[in-house]
Amino acid sequence: MVEADAATRAAQLCDAAVAGDRLSLARLLTAVENRTAVAEAALRRLYPTAGRAHLVGITGPPGSGKSTLVAALIADARRAGRTVAVIAVDPSSPITGGALLGDRVRMQAYAADDAVFIRSMASRGHAGGLAPTTTTAAVVMDAAGFDLILIETVGTGQSEVEVAAAADTTVVVEAPEMGDEVQAIKAGLLEVADLVVVNKGDKPGAQRTAAQLRAMLVATAPRDDDAPRSPSRPRPKRPEILVTIAATGEGVPELLAALDRHRASGRVGESSAARLARAEAQVWAILGDRLRERLHQPTRAAATASLLADVAEHRMDPYAAADRLLKAIAEG
Repeated sequence: MVEADAATRAAQLCDAAVAGDRLSLARLLTAVENRTAVAEAALRRLYPTAGRAHLVGITGPPGSGKSTLVAALIADARRAGRTVAVIAVDPSSPITGGALLGDRVRMQAYAADDAVFIRSMASRGHAGGLAPTTTTAAVVMDAAGFDLILIETVGTGQSEVEVAAAADTTVVVEAPEMGDEVQAIKAGLLEVADLVVVNKGDKPGAQRTAAQLRAMLVATAPRDDDAPRSPSRPRPKRPEILVTIAATGEGVPELLAALDRHRASGRVGESSAARLARAEAQVWAILGDRLRERLHQPTRAAATASLLADVAEHRMDPYAAADRLLKAIAEG
């Protein structure tokens, strides 16, 4: 009965969201964030119709102007007649679990535009710059008919490469003279970037920063005779470098054009690898959730807790405990 009610509610919300009802879309996304039965039923219904939007991940260090750049991209995309959805991920407090969700505040100029939908999501402690349900939320927005979906990461450090698996095109934003060029190389950010944007181009050193990044990319680019990687880990790319002033919009039309070029000229192998990486991330995340749910079912909760206590007291190593839990599930 509960499953039937969830399927009925999901069908109602899906139909309304696809028809353009933004309140229903917001309710669907709330269900996705809370991982409810309605969300699962909705995803089963919407997934076959998704896959048409251009998903653009925007990452980079704090202070580089990612949110301002996203707002400028919205403006240019709307002038071109496109519909735009934004997923802005904000850091959660490690104490309360709350989040400021400031990115939505910065983009209030588009609150009355039905062709723009902005959703802030708390990271909820998830590493990698995204929220746990970011990719799923993007699927819902895609199925709802948005042309361009911008995914802005938290922006808290060097580990935000997860967005590359969630996006068709990954944009790394840097700011002049912040000393982040070498850090970006160390973090692998430039390896996953399709485009690198030096924002705040009106500041001294912007062109020098762009030149330094180009030189680094030449030095680290793969040779033509390098052995190809597996489909899920393609060879490093040599991204295009652009300079923008997001606050005034200068250089943003060129960035939008570069995004279009990347999508249009992407090689079949690279596109397939990106889709495979995204599918892998989605399936593994769901699989992890499913395993945790089963291990904490009432019939298994006591045995799971006992094993964890054995690991905590060093009576059993974590590998043996994991093997035993997997065996218990398999024997089911």
